[in-house]
Amino acid sequence: MTAPDAPLSTDTLQACLSDWFAPWVQALGLRVESFQTDEVVLRLPQNDQLARIGGMVCGQAMMAAADTAMVLAIVTRLGTRRPMTTVQQNSSFLKPLSNQDALVTARVVRAGKNLVFGEIDIAGADDGKSVCRASTTYALL
Repeated sequence: MTAPDAPLSTDTLQACLSDWFAPWVQALGLRVESFQTDEVVLRLPQNDQLARIGGMVCGQAMMAAADTAMVLAIVTRLGTRRPMTTVQQNSSFLKPLSNQDALVTARVVRAGKNLVFGEIDIAGADDGKSVCRASTTYALL
């Protein structure tokens, strides 16, 4: 279990994935690739359980990955002690993602007293092409 305000590392953020998120989110197999203040990059592995015809990753999996990545990006700014909840998420799917892992890059755009705004880009890990863009708002509790 992650300790409150544990020093941030990829291992600490990976532990947050296990400790904080529902089993079905954990089943996505997300892995922390890198982070810096206000930004996290997660890898969403290609998985036939998340795919539709032709190996296309379903939008629901990408939206869940985007939401999860943004929570961890907020942690890089505010630490692990600040509870939060998603208020809004707007996703635009640009093209199908097929037969490759995805890299999910979440960035804090603005962190206020009560709300945090963020942007997420999901791109193919092999070809680097953007497949989904999302904007989010979180309430700090």
